[in-house]
Amino acid sequence: MGVLLWAVIFCLGLSGTGLAWSKSRQIDDFHWENVDRIIAIGDIHGDYGQYIAALQAAGLVDTKGRWVGGDAHLVQTGDIPDRGTDTLKIIEHLDKLTKQAKRKGGRVHSLIGNHEAMNVYGDLRYVSAGEFKAFETRNSAALRDRYYGLYLQGLDAQDPGSSALLAENHRQEWDKTHPLGWLEHRQAWDPAWNPKAKYAKWVRDKPVVIQINGHLFLHGGISQEYANTPLVDISKRAWMELAKFDPSQPRLIEDELGPLWYRGLSGVEPRATAETVEAILEFHGASGIVVGHTPTSGIIWPSYGARVIQVDTGISAHYGGHVAYLEITAGGLQAGYPDYTLAIPASDDARIQYLEAVMEHDPDNPHLKKRLELLLAPPPEPVPEISVDAADPEQTD
Repeated sequence: MGVLLWAVIFCLGLSGTGLAWSKSRQIDDFHWENVDRIIAIGDIHGDYGQYIAALQAAGLVDTKGRWVGGDAHLVQTGDIPDRGTDTLKIIEHLDKLTKQAKRKGGRVHSLIGNHEAMNVYGDLRYVSAGEFKAFETRNSAALRDRYYGLYLQGLDAQDPGSSALLAENHRQEWDKTHPLGWLEHRQAWDPAWNPKAKYAKWVRDKPVVIQINGHLFLHGGISQEYANTPLVDISKRAWMELAKFDPSQPRLIEDELGPLWYRGLSGVEPRATAETVEAILEFHGASGIVVGHTPTSGIIWPSYGARVIQVDTGISAHYGGHVAYLEITAGGLQAGYPDYTLAIPASDDARIQYLEAVMEHDPDNPHLKKRLELLLAPPPEPVPEISVDAADPEQTD
């Protein structure tokens, strides 16, 4: 057999031989093309079991959590921390999976979400007790005592004798906001506490938004204010702000219209116009946008004629444990669920039939019922298309 024929066989790959040739190409740190299979999953929020369940449903890992996805690209759209207790375990697994996937020609893309950023700059409203406990050591109590002593010294330095005037239960109340493991958590996440903070570096090594083939992937969304900002500039600005958090300056990482927080592509008022979506796609030479951040409570949800796809289905138990993923191939867009897949409807009118098909598998989901009611009988005034829990402070701040 001639050398040329052997070369052709090698490039195409032989079924059953284990040979494969991935034609995907990395253009730069933010752009990939010619990727045959893309899997996107949304917010994990500290739930390792549900995270693994989503990867297994997509056929990316085996029963031991090892990569079996070949040359597929996995995109996790951010919000690994908070709510649950398994953030460190998930990050450790993602690091291993990244190496395993690369050896097979695949890739794992972890993006920065607003909760990654919040842990870095010290907004700990949603850190669970279990997250702090994961950092606890046998020295944590002594470390906290020393820190409390320094805290009292600081009070007296500002106002001599003020520590003696504190309420009798002040230490007990202070301990509630500084549980064991809190100090170690800050040392691992906050560069202001520790310039070598392990997880701050992990976050700053991740992009905010990437483009694979024709789709943009990010956590929150792109608003009109950022429509003409190159992907590299978005990530560089976020990295700079996370490295040195300056509360006196306007910050992309806290901006409600910024890529970590914006919900206007996900049905939350003020909603992005169709013209804005088209302008974003045209600027980036893209055909679609995939976002997390805004829970759909059980469904991979398209809008704007499938130009925007929401993948935050509420995978974690905190949000209902709704395992699902988005699959993008040359054959089109598919919504994947644990036991079935459905084609993503190409028009907004076709979403009713798609939603009804999902409801056949999840008939008791009240959020899906509410979504269907809104589609069948939309109110006269625009309302969010999503099921947002008004009691959830993250949805209102």
